[in-house]
Amino acid sequence: MKGLRGSLLFALASSMLLLGSAQADGVRSEQIQRGRYLVSISGCNDCHTPGYPESGGKVSEQQWLTGSPVGFSGPWGTSYPANLRLLAQSMSEEKWLANARREMRPPMPWFSLRDMSDADLIAMYVYVQSLGASGEVAPAYVPPGQVVTTPYFDFVPKNLPQQQAMRD
Repeated sequence: MKGLRGSLLFALASSMLLLGSAQADGVRSEQIQRGRYLVSISGCNDCHTPGYPESGGKVSEQQWLTGSPVGFSGPWGTSYPANLRLLAQSMSEEKWLANARREMRPPMPWFSLRDMSDADLIAMYVYVQSLGASGEVAPAYVPPGQVVTTPYFDFVPKNLPQQQAMRD
């Protein structure tokens, strides 16, 4: 009788663990789908996935968020889109949240991340982590006035006084 009772208790405990694990897997799956959706609609791929805007978004998901060696140059210097897949692998969830809410160099719309809910940022983190590490670390930031040796987009307005005069 004791052996049967012990076996039943073990089976019950195992079932509860499996149920808890299945629920956790379901939550994780929902977070991955939510994170993928948020990454897709919030423009992350526009800068952090090479060739994404030029192809009309037709880049394999396997290549998403691997950063770019093409910089964005302006009065702040030249900044590069980070490889978010490597970044997410190197951070805890708490560090990801703190990093997402800090001020960043242009053209990164850091204020959009700052205003997102913790749940949305965590979903993005879980999704990016689910993609796994891939690609190379983006080039280092280049301060204003220093030589840039990579391709870059020039974010300096042209013909600004003329455009202003046309609006008046």
